[in-house]
Amino acid sequence: MMTEIYFSPRFKKSIGKIPLEIIEALTIKQTLFMINPFHSTLKTHKLTGKLNQYYSFSITHSYRIIFEFLSKNKVVFVNIGTHGIYKK
Repeated sequence: MMTEIYFSPRFKKSIGKIPLEIIEALTIKQTLFMINPFHSTLKTHKLTGKLNQYYSFSITHSYRIIFEFLSKNKVVFVNIGTHGIYKK
């Protein structure tokens, strides 16, 4: 299954603040995500509380992406960053 990815304005703004080595790791993880959004390496999980309509997956130990399913094969990347993104 190939997942189609869209990027929110917040994600586009946040990506500019991410270190280059994280961007490089993201390239690999995004490819894996497109094939299988729930691959075990990504540690994809549903969020709770105010963010309960979203999911998250890991790029590195510190960096995450918050995303939302638009349909079975379409997602929007909402935000990227460290654990602080869960508070925004």
